[in-house]
Amino acid sequence: MAKLFVFSLCLLLIINSSLGSHQQFQQQNECQFDQLQSREPDNQIQSEAGLTESWNPNDQQFQCAGVAMVRRTIQPNGLHLPSFLNSPQLIYIVQGRGVLGVAFPGCPETFEDSQDQQFQHQQQFQPFQPSRRHGGQGQQQQQSEDNQDRHQKVRHIREGDIIALPAGVAYWSYNNGNQDLVAISLLDFSNEQNQLDQQPRRFYLAGNPQDEFSQQQGQRYQQGRQQQQQGRQQQQQGRQQQQQGQGGQQERGQQGRRGQQQQGGNSKNLFAGFDTQMLAQALNVDEEIVNRLQGLNDDRNEIVQVQGQLDFVGPFSQGEQEGRRQMGGGGRDNSLEETFCSMRLKENIRDPSRADFYSPQAGRVSVVNSGTLPILSALRLSAEHGVLYNNAIYSPYWNLNANELVYVIRGNARVQVVNENGDAILDDEVNEGQVFLIPQNHAVITQAGNQGFEYISFRTNDLALINTMAGRTAVLRAIPEDVLRNAFQIDRQQVRDLKNNRQETRVLSASSSSSRRPWSIMP
Repeated sequence: MAKLFVFSLCLLLIINSSLGSHQQFQQQNECQFDQLQSREPDNQIQSEAGLTESWNPNDQQFQCAGVAMVRRTIQPNGLHLPSFLNSPQLIYIVQGRGVLGVAFPGCPETFEDSQDQQFQHQQQFQPFQPSRRHGGQGQQQQQSEDNQDRHQKVRHIREGDIIALPAGVAYWSYNNGNQDLVAISLLDFSNEQNQLDQQPRRFYLAGNPQDEFSQQQGQRYQQGRQQQQQGRQQQQQGRQQQQQGQGGQQERGQQGRRGQQQQGGNSKNLFAGFDTQMLAQALNVDEEIVNRLQGLNDDRNEIVQVQGQLDFVGPFSQGEQEGRRQMGGGGRDNSLEETFCSMRLKENIRDPSRADFYSPQAGRVSVVNSGTLPILSALRLSAEHGVLYNNAIYSPYWNLNANELVYVIRGNARVQVVNENGDAILDDEVNEGQVFLIPQNHAVITQAGNQGFEYISFRTNDLALINTMAGRTAVLRAIPEDVLRNAFQIDRQQVRDLKNNRQETRVLSASSSSSRRPWSIMP
């Protein structure tokens, strides 16, 4: 019996290792490139108050990195409806300002209407007068609490913020500024937080939005979704047949409502898939309200125009928000508040004073990782923002432990990416609004154009490391002179020039004196 157990255990390990090798082999095939290209969005969805653009997640470059990219533009007074994803994401605010709401499960509603606090303050100076009919002041206070708005924390966001959101956490965003709010997002669907297939999926809690990747899913993915839908329909039909004769007229009414929901199959709202009567009972509301939740006749798409102004409880400025945090906020506390519920989700990395690498002649670079934003350790992601002045060079480097997706915010640059065979698989000019991939261990060099170059890059590791090939921290400086002299067949003085001619670290000034002029879009 013991031998059989050992044999079974060994067989299981062999099968698992074989499956792992197969998956690794597929991943390697997806990352074997003959040519890389900078990409612009492939799909556009126009909403009532904005525009959503996405890159094809089935493109070989995105499949290699296991990510998807989305750019969303929200017009002033526009609201992006509450939704969540099957993968963690990083969001960078390219332009504008707004408000972000995140609903963490099990966390208290620490933002509450000031009228409730005013009621409590007034009660401290009034004598206790119990009421036989209404249960005294306790009941009055309870009724007052029921009439006041309470919700979880809202965060002010602005240009330069990097925002980290875990998989499955619902969020919404609102543009309360005077210009468009533009955000670029990376969705890491190969992350361990995603337990579904290797495709990005967004789940909406309101409206009737289109799938932002619907025109780009592969044939295999579409077939899988169709088979799932057919299986659900068969199960639903089986349940209906079992229930026939038990509910009589009530059952026929439910079938009619189900038929209406199936005819409204364009809806991507999660509430729309539920039976109207069951959902009304679960929420303890009228079916008319449930019909509104299901949004079958809503044609506004995923970004809607707010009537008037969006009203919610929250501080008006960053200073007030910090003050509220120091005072402890309001609402009821629980054991999660000081850990999961209060975690920091954003950091501004465009602020010049925050730069990690800076050269007055070349530009600056700011990095955010799990050391500066701890939530990134759970998401296994990091980001980098850079500004290169005209004709400046980002030191050639390779990523040790991550793939990198770069989005061009402003300006242009010439980029070269070199593979293990020494071939330049990307040698092109990249421009504003484009995305390009730097695969792990591939070498890359970037030189800004005459108008300078601003970018945001996302890396698929929360502690991503690079090894530079030029500058004060270059790999060549770590190698003895004699090794370099024999490797490159040059004399000792040439080796010393090679190692010591550059004193900068990551951003390098060009030899031309024109690079010393400040870049025009530098803040």
